[in-house]
Amino acid sequence: QVSLAESGGGSVQAGGSLRLSCAASGTIKSINAMGWYRQTPGEQRELIAWITSGGRTKYLDSVRGRFTISRDNAMNTVYLLMSVLRPEDTGVYFCHAEAGGDYEGLYFWGQGTQVTVSS
Repeated sequence: QVSLAESGGGSVQAGGSLRLSCAASGTIKSINAMGWYRQTPGEQRELIAWITSGGRTKYLDSVRGRFTISRDNAMNTVYLLMSVLRPEDTGVYFCHAEAGGDYEGLYFWGQGTQVTVSS
């Protein structure tokens, strides 16, 4: 199994920055892609940014150029640097990890961290 520990959420004014971190731990050591999803009340979770173990990235169009996802493979930790934040970036951000190796096909979620951007 994989446990995901998120940190770094909080409240910030529009134009500000926050950095989210998510550390994976547990019995499954091989992690393929890791990413961040956002959920707002009444909406489904949407993919914000995603990075493979090889460093390939993908971003939601509305955050491209403002958010940067990075990863420390040795530590199985993924980061999301969010800059020039907008009120519409508000939501609960969930870390997501896809297991690799013999456990490919399994995926795991963190508990979520609240990000609030005020205008």
